[in-house]
Parts: sequence; structure tokens; C-alpha cells
Amino acid sequence: MATYNLRFQKANRLVSLDFFRGITVATMILVNNPGDWGHIYTPLEHAAWNGCTVADLVFPFFLFIMGVSMVYAMETSKADPANHTKLMQKVLRRAAIIAFLSLFKSAYWFWDLSTLRIPGVLMRIALVYLFSGLLYIKTGFRIQALLVVLLLVGYYGLITQVPVPGIGHASLQPETNLGAWLDRTVFGTAHLWSLSKTWDPEGLLGTLPAIGTTLIGILTGTWLKQKDKSNLIKVFALLGVGVVLVAVGLIWNKSFPINKALWTSSYVLFTGGLGILCLTLCYWLIDIQGYRWFTKPFMVYGMNAIVVYVASELMARTLDQLTIDYQGEDTSLGSALYHTFFEPYFSPYHASLGWAIGFVLAWMLVLWVMYNRRIFIKI
Repeated sequence: MATYNLRFQKANRLVSLDFFRGITVATMILVNNPGDWGHIYTPLEHAAWNGCTVADLVFPFFLFIMGVSMVYAMETSKADPANHTKLMQKVLRRAAIIAFLSLFKSAYWFWDLSTLRIPGVLMRIALVYLFSGLLYIKTGFRIQALLVVLLLVGYYGLITQVPVPGIGHASLQPETNLGAWLDRTVFGTAHLWSLSKTWDPEGLLGTLPAIGTTLIGILTGTWLKQKDKSNLIKVFALLGVGVVLVAVGLIWNKSFPINKALWTSSYVLFTGGLGILCLTLCYWLIDIQGYRWFTKPFMVYGMNAIVVYVASELMARTLDQLTIDYQGEDTSLGSALYHTFFEPYFSPYHASLGWAIGFVLAWMLVLWVMYNRRIFIKI
């Protein structure tokens, strides 16, 4: 199945962007793979509902970075309308591959299509990439900025004002909000998030504001690519925009709470602003000041981001489902390794974190070898 090709790193890549992407993906793997789900430090655990932790920043940061990357990947070709059809075909192809990987990851090991989760992180990435990519190709900076406003305001109106069928009023609660109703109607409960089956944190309706997150990344990338602006102007302008977005997100939070599962408009602004601030800091330190001695551990993640995310998820499920005889009982291979090498030597929280860090370091070793051999797998 030809879903990838090998390429060599281009000399004109924005190193800070690859570094920021690498930190984001490594953090995603750290968050997704604790040794013990009952012992997780609060910053590495998603907010119970409203609110935002470090774990809740990972996904929007990835979508924001994806938007910036689109500009660097497509801007030159986009300038000539004759290239638009070819660019759109590439966007469609990549979105289809990511959607396939999402379904494959959900089905892996069990292969039970009757309970296959259809929404998911990769499926949202596929949908957001599809619509954001097409919008980037066919629209300009001002229209994209207007679309961000329309998406966020429109979503606010939908989720807070439209009555939910069967409920009778608008709701922002997990099982009774408009998005949860839409997912149950479209997919049925069997194909939703396994821990709930009544709603899904990566459902259809929340994809609309998620497109806004990627459009903020596209706007940021377009600004960074301005050739008539000095680096100092670029940096200070981005810092100002980042602070404003964070502030507006926090203000809006009072009436429309910051919430990852709903991907609320305040969440888009708050995380989008933080994404701009983080990227700007990386850009200043790495691409302008030239400090690169600390970048490689995360560059190796950033250059093979989607691949390592999918592979790490498949490995985690394999470790969870493979069983061995451990102290006279059938135990998953992952649990046996955890109980042998981590649990006896650390406190419960440190042991759980230690396993997660070990998981990240193990994949870093694999990616380091790939990086040194100039192997970068492009989905």
C-alpha cells in the first residue's frame, strides 16, 4: 500500500516549526501512554470538562502547526492559479490517507467493524486538513481571517442557541449538547468514543471551530512568509496578536467556557494565541538568533510526526493486548513490563510518568536513527 514516500530534508525549512511540531507530538505520546491511568499528574491529564491543562494544548497546537506548514508547503505553487487543481488533488489524497489511517488505528487488533470508532484524532485531522487546505488554495488572507470570525461566532450560535432534539434546549453538557446529538444521529452509539458511547470528543460539529484553529495557523504562516517585513516587526506583531487572542479567549470563557471536547470558540482563541506565542518564541530563538544546539531531540519527532503518532498508538495497543504468563496469571505484556521495571522502584505517580517518558525516549531512539539516515516519511 503506497501511502508514503521518502524525502530528504530541505535546506529552507523553518527549523522552529519542525521543533515546535516535535515537542507537540512528543507531548502527545507522553500524555497518551501513562503507566497507570489511575495515577497521572494533573497537567498531563485532560480537564474533566471545562478548563485547559497542558494535555489539552497538544491537539490544537498540532492543528495550528498544520496550518503554518500548509503555507510553507504550498505558497509558491498557490501563486499560479494553473497549479490549483493539482494542489487540491494533493490535499484530497493526503486527507484520504489520514482518514484511512484513522479507521485502521481504530480497528487494529480487534477488527470488529460493528463497534469501530469512526470519529477520532486522526479523522479530525483529515477533515480539518481537507477543508483548510482547500480554503487556503482558493482564498486570500482577508477572507481567511473573516472565515475564522464567522466559524467561531457561528459555532457559538449553534451550540448555545439551537435547541437539541429530544432535549428541548441548548446545552453545553457532554451527552446533551448539539454536537453529541449529531454524532449519535450520524454514527449511532456503537461507533463513538468507547468510554462513553453517547458522545465523542472528536465529533463532527466540533470540526467547524477546529478548522478555525488551523486557519489561525495559516494566517500566522502567511505573516511569517512576508518578505517585506523585518524579523523584528514579524516577532512583535505576532506577540501582540498572541496576547490579544489569549485575552479574548479568557474573556469569552466567562460566557462560553474553554472546553476541548466541545472545541469551544474561546478554546480556539486561547489555544491559538498560546500557539502563536510558543511558535514566535521558537522562531526568535532558533531561526533568528540561531540557537539550535537543543533542537535535535525534538526535530526527530517533528520530521516524522504523523508516522510516529500512528506507530506509537499501534504499539501501545499491541502491548496492552498481548498476554503472557506473569506470576502465574495471564497479564498484558505492557502491564508485565510496567510491574517489573517501574512499579517496584518508584511511587505510583512517578512510576506512571516514568513509563510514559520511557515510551517517548524509545521512539526518540527509533526516530533519531531515521533522522540521521535522512529518512522522512511523508504521508
